[in-house]
Amino acid sequence: MEINAKNLYYRTLNEQVHQAIGQGARDIFLRNVNGQRYIGDGIRGNIKIKIEGVPGNDLAAFMDGPTIVTQSNAQDAVANTMNAGKIVIHGDAGDVLGYGMRGGKLFIRGDVGYRVGIHMKSFKKQIPVIIIGGKARDFLGEYQAGGIIILLGLERDGRPLAGNYIGTGMHGGVIYVRGKVDLFQLGKEVSISPADGTDEERLRLYLKEYCEDFSLSLNEVMGQKFIKLLPTHLRPYGKIYAY
Repeated sequence: MEINAKNLYYRTLNEQVHQAIGQGARDIFLRNVNGQRYIGDGIRGNIKIKIEGVPGNDLAAFMDGPTIVTQSNAQDAVANTMNAGKIVIHGDAGDVLGYGMRGGKLFIRGDVGYRVGIHMKSFKKQIPVIIIGGKARDFLGEYQAGGIIILLGLERDGRPLAGNYIGTGMHGGVIYVRGKVDLFQLGKEVSISPADGTDEERLRLYLKEYCEDFSLSLNEVMGQKFIKLLPTHLRPYGKIYAY
C-alpha cells in the first residue's frame, strides 16, 4: 500500500498507517515524508514500512517486530524503547538514538549525534544492536546496560571517530570501534581491549547483514582492526545511590 504524506499532519499520517495495517497491509510505502513524528510507534508483527523523505522524531518508538527502511536521513530518538524489529537508515541520524532500546537492530549508514545508545539494555535472549557507519558525537553508550554498539567510521576524513565521554556510566553490554579512540575520550567507567576471535565472529555475524543492507564489502569493513570498550564495574555508582 502507498500513502502520500505530502502536507499531512503527523497524526493524520499515523492514523492512515494504522488503518492500513488494520486492513491487512503488510508492505507500506510512505512518499513525501517531511518531518512527521511517531511513524511506526508501537506497531507489531511482520510489517515493512519504506519511507521516502525524512521522518521526524521518535521513529519506531516502542516498535515490536516490523522493519522500517528510510531512504534518507532521520531525526532524533529513533528506536526509543524499541522491543524488536529492524530500522535501516540510508543517511545520517540525530541524537538519543536507541534510548532504552531493549531489542532489535538499528543500522545507520552515516553519522549520528549525541547520546546514542543511552540506557540501552538486554533481556534474556533479546540483545539490541546499533551499527553506525559514520561517526558519533559525545556520550556514545552513556549508561549502557546491555546490547551491542558498533562504530565503523567508514569515511575517514581526519575527524575523530567519536566525541568525548564514551561509555560514561556504562555498566553492561559492549561497544566496538573500528579504529582507535584516545583515553581522554572515555568515561572513567570504561576499559579498552583489542577484539579477540570471539568478538570477530560476533562482528562478522552482524556486519554481514549490515553490509548487505547498504551494498558494502564485508571483507573491506572487517579489514581494519576493532577495539572493544567494556564497563569496569557492573554497579559503578552503587556506593553513591545504594547502601
